[in-house]
Amino acid sequence: MTPIQPEVSPESRACGKCKTAPPLDFEFTFAYQPIVDVQTRTIFAHEALVRGPNGEGAWSVLSRVTDDNRYQFDQACRVQAIKGAAELGIRERLSINFLPNAVYQPAACIQSTFAAAREYGFPIEHIIFEVTEGEKVQDRPHLVNIFREYHRFGFSTAIDDFGAGYAGLDLLAEYQPDIIKLDMGLVRGIDASKPKQAIVKGVITMSAELGIRVLAEGIETRAERDFLCDAGVGLMQGYLFGKPALRAAGVIDPAAWD
Repeated sequence: MTPIQPEVSPESRACGKCKTAPPLDFEFTFAYQPIVDVQTRTIFAHEALVRGPNGEGAWSVLSRVTDDNRYQFDQACRVQAIKGAAELGIRERLSINFLPNAVYQPAACIQSTFAAAREYGFPIEHIIFEVTEGEKVQDRPHLVNIFREYHRFGFSTAIDDFGAGYAGLDLLAEYQPDIIKLDMGLVRGIDASKPKQAIVKGVITMSAELGIRVLAEGIETRAERDFLCDAGVGLMQGYLFGKPALRAAGVIDPAAWD
């Protein structure tokens, strides 16, 4: 799909808190974790994971996000994730988490993403926008509209933590993303859990019929890897393959294939 640069009216450029939110009063950086294509044993994408400036956990940053700075934080995350990936020489896809409650008008709020991609030479078609299913979206039709607009602009879309949050199946009935990421709660110990196996196999079958790729996250053991691979999951992410690397491109641990 050829990326479409959205046209933005003067009214859209001045929407909501876009121009009135105060600047952030805290710093953060990113760690990048590889997402692996198990068929080719190559990196499919890197997920940008927010961290404190000295490597502190995500909560040290996310706990400082408020209604007043949510928009500025969401925008800064997009720009810094793209800038960091480009500086690290990442050529694969880049997965960026976004806050749907911080997007007022998709065409207006995406402008900084397009600008960052141009400035740092990062292909639009290599960017995946993912939203956590557990994110308490205040207006689901608005989220569906964001997804559809982002897809129209040339980005890929993903639902994170599928199976752990709010109305995942209802959301899929309205919009089919490019990727759904199985929640690690379903993945953990799946090789020894018949209920988890049945649920995940059902999700895989449903996704295949809808044209959605399934990604299993939180893979820590070879037994989990082998069961999910045999079940037809082609994309995986987790400590078995590689831990998040702070201000560095994640790499695949060769031992992951033993």
